[in-house]
Amino acid sequence: MSKVIESLPTQASSPANSDFPELTSASPETSQSFSQLKLDAPLARAVAEMGYTSMTPIQAQAIPVVLQGRDVMGAAQTGTGKTAAFSLPLLQRLLKHENPSTSPARHPVRALVLLPTRELADQVAQQVKLYAKYTKLRTAVVFGGMDMKPQTLELKAGVEVLVATPGRLLDHIEAKTAVLNQVEYVVLDEADRMLDIGFLPDLQRILSFLPKQRTTLLFSATFSNDIKRLASSYLNNPVTIEVARSNATAANVTQIFYGVADDDKRRAVRQLLQEHSIQQAFVFVNSKLGCARLARDLERDGLKTTALHGDKSQDERLKALEAFKKGEVDLLVCTDVAARGLDIKDVPAVFNIDIPFNAEDYVHRIGRTGRAGASGLAISFVSSKDSRLVGDIEKLIKIKIDLLPLNVDAGRGARTEGQGERGSERGHKREFVRERSAERSSRRDYARPAPAPRDPFFDKPYEAPVQAEAVADTAVANSAYGASGLSPNIKPKRKVAALFKTS
Repeated sequence: MSKVIESLPTQASSPANSDFPELTSASPETSQSFSQLKLDAPLARAVAEMGYTSMTPIQAQAIPVVLQGRDVMGAAQTGTGKTAAFSLPLLQRLLKHENPSTSPARHPVRALVLLPTRELADQVAQQVKLYAKYTKLRTAVVFGGMDMKPQTLELKAGVEVLVATPGRLLDHIEAKTAVLNQVEYVVLDEADRMLDIGFLPDLQRILSFLPKQRTTLLFSATFSNDIKRLASSYLNNPVTIEVARSNATAANVTQIFYGVADDDKRRAVRQLLQEHSIQQAFVFVNSKLGCARLARDLERDGLKTTALHGDKSQDERLKALEAFKKGEVDLLVCTDVAARGLDIKDVPAVFNIDIPFNAEDYVHRIGRTGRAGASGLAISFVSSKDSRLVGDIEKLIKIKIDLLPLNVDAGRGARTEGQGERGSERGHKREFVRERSAERSSRRDYARPAPAPRDPFFDKPYEAPVQAEAVADTAVANSAYGASGLSPNIKPKRKVAALFKTS
């Protein structure tokens, strides 16, 4: 059975910036088959084995342009087939460089793909390797959180296509293990996300190492002013391609917003999982600490849960994703590090425990469900402090959001009987501790000793001492100190003969 990549309706409209006047469009009536591309046999064979028959709008518009060697500025959401849109034409144009030589000098980096997150870089690299598996072109991926030594060995052996995150690529450039002076093609994927997380200085440094004569492809979910400035600086007369309305949410995803207090959100997740019979779901929060705490609490409630956030090591992040893909865990509690690019099919629901600070992240979060034409459910919990964030989402997706009430049953959830007994036991212990504390406090009040009687001497006012009168009588003084009038303790000076007589 042939496989059709998820497609969205194509909407061609001129961008607001007049710097990019040219816009390609694909007619809906036109057949969009991969067979029309006339790819070389190795690529056509790989595409056929992956089951791709019909192209998505971004693929139908971008692939012919890239095959011509033109720069492209494309706007498309994740899950629309962007990876194939830039990978297949790049590999087609690089086939002239393929060779069986084992010399690293015969395999320099000729195509560079930059992505914002490690997971997305790893996913794109795996896709490129599948497309190129019947060619002699080599592909490597480098990203942070992993030991640089295996990456260095792979780079020194020679690769034609290098997929990387900006930070780790700069580490290899400084270590002189990544040489980019023969790069012919550069892809900036999820460019808006890279700018949001502060990668602009790194991008500028990386692009300064590349040859001036090159083909640059920029893909972004939106055409913000920052993206337009970036494109005007590094793209040469690009062809602008816009697929579907910017920031549009998929029609097959049902969006529900519940008004829930912060303290009730965890119980609300358990309750809705049971009511809707949901087996797997993404659970999004805004902070790393909140992600770890919520995953731990849901695990204690008896749900198979794993956490995914930026403080996890890369090995832990990859294991968490793999366990979720295999169905070994029910809930993947994550921050926005998992909001973009992850291609995990058949995930029925997404929970937004926290409303995202950036409204565009909401679109990417709920895009994790309802993929490949399947239906999906996006549930968001809104507390009293989230009114402004909800308003931003309304402006972005142009849909009126109505808050529904949710009666959270404190007794419901996935808590087992043993856990309930332990919770009750902990409650009894806390009550016992409070009672003992109150008892000890009352004992201290009754056992306090009576104060000792106070000495009246210390209550008398201060009286100055009576001064003794000076002794003026010489006779009394002489009788006291003798005839000399000196104290007996004072020894008289011994008389010494004078050598000179003084007048």
